[in-house]
Amino acid sequence: MAVTGQIRSPRPIPSLRWWIGGILFASTVINYIDRQTLSVLAPFLKQEYHWTNTDYAYVAIAFRLAYTIGQTVCGRQIDRLGTRLGLTISVTWYSIVSLLTSLATGIKSFAAFRFLLGAGESANWPGASEVSTDTIEYQYLRFGWRVAFAIPGLLGFLWLIVWRKMYFLPRDHPRISESERQLILADRPQTETIRKPLPRWRDLLKLPQTWGVIVSKSFTDPVWFFITDWFPIYLLAKGISVQSSVFAFWVPFLAADLGNFFGGGVSGYLIRRGWSLGAARKALVVFGGFGVLFLIPTIFTVKLYLIALLFALATFSYAAFSTIANVLPTDLYSDEAVATVSGMSGTGAGIGTIIAFALIGHYSDARQAAATHSFDPIVVVAGLIPFVGMILVLLLVRNSSATDQGLVKRI
Repeated sequence: MAVTGQIRSPRPIPSLRWWIGGILFASTVINYIDRQTLSVLAPFLKQEYHWTNTDYAYVAIAFRLAYTIGQTVCGRQIDRLGTRLGLTISVTWYSIVSLLTSLATGIKSFAAFRFLLGAGESANWPGASEVSTDTIEYQYLRFGWRVAFAIPGLLGFLWLIVWRKMYFLPRDHPRISESERQLILADRPQTETIRKPLPRWRDLLKLPQTWGVIVSKSFTDPVWFFITDWFPIYLLAKGISVQSSVFAFWVPFLAADLGNFFGGGVSGYLIRRGWSLGAARKALVVFGGFGVLFLIPTIFTVKLYLIALLFALATFSYAAFSTIANVLPTDLYSDEAVATVSGMSGTGAGIGTIIAFALIGHYSDARQAAATHSFDPIVVVAGLIPFVGMILVLLLVRNSSATDQGLVKRI
């Protein structure tokens, strides 16, 4: 029997880039299960530990504080370490923290673990809430809240095994076909380009367009996080039990998923029809600003299906607005400034969310005597803030003297 002495190369995986995309989607699902576990279980934990809404707000703020800071810090570290190692560290971190959260015994330990979770998850982008809600509630009813926190942590470690085996840079991947490698690398510049100096923070903050980008996130994300973190408690305040509101949990999140596709798809369609980039983007901003107003009529009803419908219309509209907010830095700035401006908008959104959560906890507790109407002023403000943000974005994101000077791109 002849021995060639050669080591056979592993067989290429067809359409490898789509498998990698699927792995990243799985990471997003696990990430959001981790994040949503507390909000879904909040009504039960409030009862067990006798928390007020203000107490719960402090626990939620601990996560947001670390997440706000971590977006800038972790983004830079991933640039330095590379995506493969950077996401490995991130998922390892938040999986361990999720497991340890099952050992929490009160508000201080919950807040500490949520802070650590926010620090780890700040390197990963969220999504897929509608999947996580049913999963978490089943785990709680079947095994209790401690197991509900532990399972997402274990899922994270399973994900790590697949991630470490499957992800490498395209030029180094042992399982990529040569045709797919060339397809991916064809979009990369063939020669190194000379990068311009990084713009100074104060120079960027002098531009109205920068403030328009900051406003686009700061006036929308706090409303979204109010829905993701407070929706179960809001429904409970409406007199709707957690067990009977599973349907309502996932409908607004599914609507938000559809809104993301709608925002990007319609904007692209308008551009292909001859609209300018700025006009196409602003059309979706206007759509979103008006659409989030659907939150306000919920104060007049305690019917679960009507509340779910109105929240779904609002989150669909929010997501269309948010999709545009996420691409505005790329639309307006050169490569040297995109990440900096994106970081500013993320920090603004984080600060706005922290302030909002503190106010939500305080005012919902102060209005408990109003029973099913205890959240009414909060919901009205949540509907109006994106509308105000819409007006500010329309005024600030425009061609100006800064455009003529080449400081921002023309839209």
